[in-house]
Amino acid sequence: STLIILTNQLISQKIMKSFIACALIASASAFAPTQPAFARVATSINSFEGKFEGQVWDVESKQDVYASWDPNAARSPLNFNPFETFEGNSPNPSGFFPGEGRYKDPMRPDVSYAQMQVERAILDDVAANPKASPGCAGCKN
Repeated sequence: STLIILTNQLISQKIMKSFIACALIASASAFAPTQPAFARVATSINSFEGKFEGQVWDVESKQDVYASWDPNAARSPLNFNPFETFEGNSPNPSGFFPGEGRYKDPMRPDVSYAQMQVERAILDDVAANPKASPGCAGCKN
């Protein structure tokens, strides 16, 4: 009878140890995160680049962007004034200025003095006939 009691106690101790081990394993998973609390999600604004990003950023490209620029719409990589200056700098093909986080140096064309004179005439025409005044929704200034 004593042997039966000892055997039953050993069996119940083994069962109890198994139960405790399972309970510890199950409770540990309750503290493990299943997914990050703040997952990064790609948005369309993160992937926006200008129409001429990675191409030569010459006066013809700037004229194309200027022609499609809507000064009443919010400024974006696809809607900005390429002839606008900010602190003496011109924007890149995505509308960002030097010092801004997403600014990348544009690919500039080779130019001659004669080409610079032609471009100066274009810039003078743009300055004489602005699409909008500073402070509009599509302007940096």
